[in-house]
Amino acid sequence: MKANNTKTVVFVTGAFVSHNGWDQWKSYFESKGYTTYAPAWPYKDAPAAELRDRQPNDTALAGLTFKELVDHYANFIKALPEKPIIIGHSLGGLITQILINRDLGVAGAAIHPVPPQGVIPYEFSFLKAGYKVFGLFTSLKKTYLMSLADWQYAFTNGMTLEEQMKTWEENVIPESKTVARGGITSAARVDFKKAHAPLLITSGEFDNIIPASLNLRNFKAYKQNGSVTDYKEFPGRNHFVLGQPTWKEDADYILDWISKH
Repeated sequence: MKANNTKTVVFVTGAFVSHNGWDQWKSYFESKGYTTYAPAWPYKDAPAAELRDRQPNDTALAGLTFKELVDHYANFIKALPEKPIIIGHSLGGLITQILINRDLGVAGAAIHPVPPQGVIPYEFSFLKAGYKVFGLFTSLKKTYLMSLADWQYAFTNGMTLEEQMKTWEENVIPESKTVARGGITSAARVDFKKAHAPLLITSGEFDNIIPASLNLRNFKAYKQNGSVTDYKEFPGRNHFVLGQPTWKEDADYILDWISKH
């Protein structure tokens, strides 16, 4: 089935943030005739403030693994009446690539994705922005909550202090360190040589936690085998791309790309 014949979209959320970050994307795609879903991660189906209040008793979330998270989305998709278009951001972009590799979608768009295993992230800004969630020398039985200062550097650099504080309050939630660690294991493997449905990888000029150079290496890892694999870098974007004032430009680009495949 071609992507432009499918009217179902599944949005895959990344780490650190609530699935409600997709709300305006869902409404926009629905206005274009799509049925949309943005399933919460296990143990995250609640408002951001409520999830923060659960610390330090959110041990179920702390124990979640990356494999369980991928299976959570795979099982959700398998239960749908048609194979969907899959759109994911950050760690959700990695999951999108894995699901497309498993032939679970008719097309995929990975927005500023965490790269699959084998694409080494050596950029300083990635290491600075992301190392704390791995929880080195800390208990894996406790979740990690990104501070406002880290949010300002990793997600919302270039925005006003008022915007940074407001978006932290609305979006930031505790994270499983075991999920983060799983993103660098074989659970995050993609067969770059395998034929796959059309895949678009996007990046942002000012993204610190997932730099554009890292997304470009991710794109180049896919082998030329006749499958459609495209890449687009957007100027002026940070990692909070889903909520920046320019979000509709990104959504329109993806919609146009879908229409051609």
